[in-house]
Amino acid sequence: MATSKVIYNGGLRTTSTHLQSGKEIITDAPIDNQGKGEAFSPTDLLATSLANCMLTIMGIAANTHQINIHNTTAEVTKVMAADPRRVSEIHVNFKFPKAADYSDKQKKILENAALNCPVHYSLHPDIDKKINFGW
Repeated sequence: MATSKVIYNGGLRTTSTHLQSGKEIITDAPIDNQGKGEAFSPTDLLATSLANCMLTIMGIAANTHQINIHNTTAEVTKVMAADPRRVSEIHVNFKFPKAADYSDKQKKILENAALNCPVHYSLHPDIDKKINFGW
């Protein structure tokens, strides 16, 4: 079964529909690549997916080990390279609202979960992934 359907809307914009839920994501080409930059670009989604996946897998580990990570955030920075145009670095900076309350064991559990997420493993090894847990 297909995961999504993507339609090219013209003007360097696409609409992706998640087939199971019907939820939609719009993408635009970035301003530095002939686009309007009015939505996530495809490469923005790639970089952001790393943080989404890491937080999701940390959430699973947190549930398993009764660790509260509610309201944890991740700020993502994507760095592009040229020739060929590609994502060369992804920086993910986590902010845990209750970071001081975590034991060393809990921190290790969360870090291990994040660094073992499927997106982390799926990204090409040439993409430099700079992860800061902010402990």
